Amino acid sequence: MIDFEKFKKYSRPGPRYTSYPTAVEFSEEFSYNQYLERLHSQKRETPLSLYFHLPFCRSACYFCGCNVVFTSKEEKKERYIDYLKRELRLLTREIESSRSVIQLHFGGGTPTFFSPGQLEEIISAIKESFPNWSGDAEVSCEIDPRFLTRDHMEVLARGGFNRVSFGVQDFDPRVQEAVHRIQSLEETARAVELAREYGMESVNIDLIYGLPFQTLESFQRTLELTLGLDPDRLAVFNYAHVPWLKKTMRKIDETTLPSPDLKLAILKYTIDFLTSHGYKMIGMDHFAKPDDELFKAIEKGELHRNFQGYTTKGGADLIGIGLTSIGEGEDYYAQNYKEMGRYEEAIDNGRLPYHRGVLLTRDDKIRKMVIMELMANFKLHIPKVEEEFGIDFREYFADSLKELEEFEREGLVEITPETIRVSETGTLLIRNIVMPFDAYMKRHGEGKKVFSKTV
Repeated sequence: MIDFEKFKKYSRPGPRYTSYPTAVEFSEEFSYNQYLERLHSQKRETPLSLYFHLPFCRSACYFCGCNVVFTSKEEKKERYIDYLKRELRLLTREIESSRSVIQLHFGGGTPTFFSPGQLEEIISAIKESFPNWSGDAEVSCEIDPRFLTRDHMEVLARGGFNRVSFGVQDFDPRVQEAVHRIQSLEETARAVELAREYGMESVNIDLIYGLPFQTLESFQRTLELTLGLDPDRLAVFNYAHVPWLKKTMRKIDETTLPSPDLKLAILKYTIDFLTSHGYKMIGMDHFAKPDDELFKAIEKGELHRNFQGYTTKGGADLIGIGLTSIGEGEDYYAQNYKEMGRYEEAIDNGRLPYHRGVLLTRDDKIRKMVIMELMANFKLHIPKVEEEFGIDFREYFADSLKELEEFEREGLVEITPETIRVSETGTLLIRNIVMPFDAYMKRHGEGKKVFSKTV
C-alpha cells in the first residue's frame, strides 16, 4: 500500500531528467566549431535518431510547455518547410548521412497542423537526405486529434510511421475550457480508429493531472473514457506550472488548480485503475500493456531515456532538426535557435542553426550514466559503472549515498554492495531519488523559478 501522505515532504522543484546535464546548463560556451567537430567525429557504425520540431499551432493551449509558434498563415508553414530542407542540406555535409536511421520523431507544436501535402514534402526530404532506414525503425508522430484527416494518416503510413501519440489531457468540458483546448471524445475516437485502420503498431494517449477544475471524480471519468479507446500506452503527466517561463500559463487562474493532496489522490487512483485494467507502470508517468516493447525493455533492463521520453532505441546519435530542436551525442548536447529570425538567419548564412549546448565532462558522463539508468530501469549495477569509469563507486558518490539514506529508510530504494534498486513505490519519486547524484542541483538552490515540482 502506497503511503501518499509521505509524498508531500518530497514535493520540491526538480528536473525531469530528459538529459543530464539538464537544459538549464546549456550555454554558448560550447561553440559552433566544437559542435561541428563532434558531428564530424561521429562513428559511421553508430545509428541515427532524428527529431524534427514542427512548431506551429493554430492557438494556444494554456497548459503547454512546448516551444510553439501560433499562426493561421499557410505561407509561414511553407517558408518553414523551405528552411527545413536547407537545414537538411547543410546537415548532410557535416555528417555521414548513409548511417542507419533507427528512430524518427515528429514533435511540436502540432505536426498535423501541416497539410497532408506539406507533411509528405517534409517526409520526402528526410528520406532523400537519409536513405538508409533500419527495418525495425521506430517512426512516430505527435498528433492533435482536432487536426487529423484520413489523408494525413495515409501520408504518415506511406512514409513508414508506425507509432502515434494523441494529445487528450482531459475530457471534462470545464477543464478543457479553462485550458483553452476544446476536444470531443468523438474527435479523439475517430483519430484512434484511423490509426488502427492504417496499421499503426502503437497508439499512445497523453493525459495531464493537476489542471484547473480537475476533481477526483472528473479525472476518473476521463480515465474510463480513455480506456474505452484501448490505447497501447498512456502517458499521465503531472502538470508543470511554470508561468515565469511560459506566458500562456499566466492565463490559468492558480486558485482553480488542484491542491497537492488532490493531485496525489488522482495519481493514486490512476495507478490503481490502470493496473487493475491490465496496464503496467513504466517510470514516473507511463503505462503500457504487458506485451508492449516498453514493458519488455524495462524487464530486461534495456529501457533508455532521451528528449522524447522513454524509448527502446538506445546507443544512437540523436540529431535535432528544426527550430529549438535538441540533439545528443556521446559527449554533448546541442540545441538550435528558439527564435525563428535567428534560426533563418543562420541558415541564410550557410550555417547550421546551432545556438547553444554543453560539452560533457568526465564527471558529467559518470553521473549521466547513473541518473539515466535509474530513471529508465530503476536499478543500477554498481560494478558496471566502476568498470566503465575506473572509479570506486562508494567513494566517488559518498555524499550522494548519504542523501539516499532517507529514501532507503522509507523503503523507496534498496542499496546493496552491487546494486541500487528502486522499489515500486520509489518509482513514483524517481526524480527525487536521482537528484542526489546531480552535481548542479545545489547551484540552483532548490530550483526555484527553474524547475517544476516533483509531486
